[in-house]
Amino acid sequence: MTDLSTFIAGLPKVELHVHHVGSASPRIVSELAARHEGHTPVPADPAALVNYFEFRDFAHFVEVYLSVVDLIRDPEDVWLLTHEVARELARQQVRYAELTITPYSHVRRGIPAPAFCEAIEDARKRALADFGIELRWCFDIPGEAGLPAAEETLRIALEERPDGLISFGLGGPEIGVPRPQFRPFFDQARAAGLHSVPHAGETTGPQTVWDALRELGAERIGHGISAAQDPELLAYLAERQIGMEICPTSNVRTRAVANLDEHPLPRLVEAGLLVTINSDDPPMFGTTLNDEYAVAARLLGAGPQGLAGLARNAVAASFLDPADKQGITAEIDAYLAAAG
Repeated sequence: MTDLSTFIAGLPKVELHVHHVGSASPRIVSELAARHEGHTPVPADPAALVNYFEFRDFAHFVEVYLSVVDLIRDPEDVWLLTHEVARELARQQVRYAELTITPYSHVRRGIPAPAFCEAIEDARKRALADFGIELRWCFDIPGEAGLPAAEETLRIALEERPDGLISFGLGGPEIGVPRPQFRPFFDQARAAGLHSVPHAGETTGPQTVWDALRELGAERIGHGISAAQDPELLAYLAERQIGMEICPTSNVRTRAVANLDEHPLPRLVEAGLLVTINSDDPPMFGTTLNDEYAVAARLLGAGPQGLAGLARNAVAASFLDPADKQGITAEIDAYLAAAG
């Protein structure tokens, strides 16, 4: 029998909740910082970045995150980031990833929307050729920027409509950013054929998840950990097998959960929810998708069979077409059988 860390490293995976800029590794960030040295607080020294990515609290995390966003200043930067994120995911045996991208943040910093979309699309095609990984996009609204950001995000999504775009999301802080106000934008995105995948129930209670479901037509929930507090909501999510994008280390690093031992992941699994394991902003939180599978193994007492089940869940909750879902699921099953 293969040991668990080796099993996780080779397990074919799907990643459903990972942010574009938040996936910038210290190597990528240092290269971008070196390009813009003298015009950014972000250190170009990879060793110094380790300390730079230590967050005092959620507000400090947002401050650091936005300083990294500021490093993405032209289409070449966008291309580099996207291609390198794909490289890192493929290294972890990720076959398919739905990357959350916030075009509003880049367009308002001066990158024209057509050039931005052209850069991510070119990088997506190159990533498939270079690394064998399929990327798709979720364009998300930065909730803290309000309705103007929602309007612009929807405009870019519908007018540019890059080939890889499959879903429409909502990120940023939940406190003070009610979900219902974004309903008109999600209605239009869904009418145009985009899937609905808002963040909800990470730092707020179960009502935010209900709002995401009822007001925004959510087909998957980003985080959603507060659902564990509401038996009715758990039953609703389990009955409809709505995918839950769970990111354990992220929840601890943003103080949404006090520590990993208090994480509600086991309760969500026990309730029969379609739980998927994801990495969110991996380098910024000092984790990887492989690390998150190891965390899940510990919290759930899971071995190879259980971890393969989580990998299958991610395939099932993805927006892949049925034939591609079948292909990756078969690969997971074959890997599990070979591992004994």
